[in-house]
Amino acid sequence: MTDHTVVITECDHDGFDPESAEAAKNDLTLRIEQSTPEDLVANIQDADGILVQYSQITADVMDQAPRLRAIGRYGVGVDTVDIDAATDRGIAVTNVPDYGTEAVSDHAIGLAVSLARGIPLLDRSIRAGQYDVSLAKPLFQMTDRTFGVLGLGRIGTATARKAAGLGYRVIGHDFGIESGTRHHGVEVVSFEELIEQSQVLSVHVPLTEHTRGMIGRDQLAAMRSDALLVNTARGGIIDTDALVEALRAGGIGGAGIDCHEQEPLPATHPIAALDNVVLTPHAAWYTEQSYVELKRRTLEGVADVLAGRSPRNLLNPAALDHPRVIG
Repeated sequence: MTDHTVVITECDHDGFDPESAEAAKNDLTLRIEQSTPEDLVANIQDADGILVQYSQITADVMDQAPRLRAIGRYGVGVDTVDIDAATDRGIAVTNVPDYGTEAVSDHAIGLAVSLARGIPLLDRSIRAGQYDVSLAKPLFQMTDRTFGVLGLGRIGTATARKAAGLGYRVIGHDFGIESGTRHHGVEVVSFEELIEQSQVLSVHVPLTEHTRGMIGRDQLAAMRSDALLVNTARGGIIDTDALVEALRAGGIGGAGIDCHEQEPLPATHPIAALDNVVLTPHAAWYTEQSYVELKRRTLEGVADVLAGRSPRNLLNPAALDHPRVIG
């Protein structure tokens, strides 16, 4: 019988077969909870590893889970986990940064094309008895327009490749790449140039203290009036109130938003009433293929740590050097 217990703290997926298969392969006991903030600690007190979707794993939570050695985050972002606190306690944190590269970049392109061609608005107008293309004007083809990518990591680079394939001129900005260079064929420009030149601006940076609110009133005011803003990254990167103001005033042409500052997005939110917006419910990550890969690899990362193996995606290697681990 295994000595290691892994707890899924909470998760809105419709099944856990991939995790169960991976747990069995690694001789782990897997328990699935649907923890609220109030009962989270009680549910993980016997856990050697946890898998987290939305739960906030703070230093206080870690201190009340004495056996905890590994935290696996479903997905890319780890803003729900205090990584510094985990490192201080010898707790490894893993994620799956590349499971959704194709899915998210596909979705970003889908939002951009839908907006550029006015597809959602035209669909709604036909259903309402209006058969008139002028309702969606102006519409644009892709050739000779500029597609900007903010963040040239895996997903941003894949989005850039697909945008170029549609005929866009592609430019990008990344805080770790020097302007004036090229990155995987993408012309790298300054943040200001990206904001000012992009006719489509697709956001692909993580949510950090540095990126939170980085597209606010000043940046929206500097964008072209025909620009389309696409966000499949994190809601907090864009100031939603400022975006609503810009869209209402015609400061930019439209927006395709998959990630929202408040999730679920209330149906009564002002952005939901705008015709020049396409909204999806944080769905960019999902395809049948990416779904299974995400689930299997999230468990795999935790299993590797508990077995003393080096996990594929470890965010805090120093945790493995902690006396609590090596002792």
